Amino acid sequence: MEEEQVAAAGDLIEEALRLLGGLSWTPGELHLLAVELTTSLTHVRRVAESRGARLAASEGDGPDTDGGDGEGTDGLQLPAEAFG
Repeated sequence: MEEEQVAAAGDLIEEALRLLGGLSWTPGELHLLAVELTTSLTHVRRVAESRGARLAASEGDGPDTDGGDGEGTDGLQLPAEAFG
């Protein structure tokens, strides 16, 4: 279910980019796009919260993996390029 919601969000982003790139929208098209984006964002947020809750629940199960004081990045580090 989560994979389907995330995939649908990706499809909707592509549709939004296509529609907005055309520069000739009707008010109805913009309204529909806003409704669909809001719905999709709601689903993706639910997925993120669910995954976050599962991660938080599992944090107490294993050793400290960030090599620090327990307030680190859980061993995950992104390169600077990931932030544009």
